Amino acid sequence: MKDVLAVADTRDGGVLGVSRETVGAASGLAEAWGGSVDAAIPGATEGEVALGADRVLRMPLSNEAAGNPDLVAGALAGQVQGHGYSAVVFAATARGRDLAPRVAARLDVPLATDVIAASVEEDDVVVRRPVYAGKAIARVRMLARPAVISIRPNVFERAPSAAASSADALATPADVGAGTYRVLGFEPSRDVALDVAEAEIIVSGGRGMQGPDHWHLLAELRDALGETAALGASRAVVDAGWRPHAEQVGQTGKTVTPKLYFAVAISGAIQHLAGMRTASVIVAVNRDAEAPIFGVADYGIVGDAFEILPELARAIRELRDN
Repeated sequence: MKDVLAVADTRDGGVLGVSRETVGAASGLAEAWGGSVDAAIPGATEGEVALGADRVLRMPLSNEAAGNPDLVAGALAGQVQGHGYSAVVFAATARGRDLAPRVAARLDVPLATDVIAASVEEDDVVVRRPVYAGKAIARVRMLARPAVISIRPNVFERAPSAAASSADALATPADVGAGTYRVLGFEPSRDVALDVAEAEIIVSGGRGMQGPDHWHLLAELRDALGETAALGASRAVVDAGWRPHAEQVGQTGKTVTPKLYFAVAISGAIQHLAGMRTASVIVAVNRDAEAPIFGVADYGIVGDAFEILPELARAIRELRDN
């Protein structure tokens, strides 16, 4: 029997929804091995946590300690070594991208990042992950134990929202100490209500929006689409200072896999496509019918974004109201 550890993602004392995707991916591996899934929750969380794992391991750390990846990685590595997990699964979020390589390094094993599929073949973990800016998919067999992977958000099915059969405390090892540095505090990105990497729907704007004064048109469409929608931006927009870097989608920004992606006034440079081409459905809005973005779009609207966006927002609101 081989067990799997899923590492939950937390923020402000709450567990993020992507954690159930992490448990879902871990459950697929554990089921193939006939094992169980433990979910480690770094940080102070209150009440019952329904992640769908067999057991919850709470790490009751202060906000400062929970934000220190050295401390958390030390505790996780100690738990992995003590229990003997066959695989460890993180989400490829900002926090997961920080923690996963630290844990893998402490365990002296390789790390597969941005995984979009994971299975067990001949007792080994086999993953699929995008390479070459998303132009190809690599199939990787993880030969070392434990197999440490980080999964791309919005790809794996979420585990059922069920409470664990047991919950235990996971202590921070004494030899970790205070880590190599201290986290002095956190400052949230301005005007970013939902992390673009975690959003199910993204409305992205490009240089064709002609300036920050027109961004309210994109915000109105996002609001019409609901709470799971976030704003995104191309590199040209961020470089111009119109939007914060936290919203940048692309090779030098964030890689996203939403269920629905609106590319508005974005021509479709290869660097941008690398960050969003795996979206389930892509809708392009551009006045240039020859724009490269239409080559990857599922639906295309040729026309003036300033005229189309208000009509889209109005039509979506009517559909939601009815």
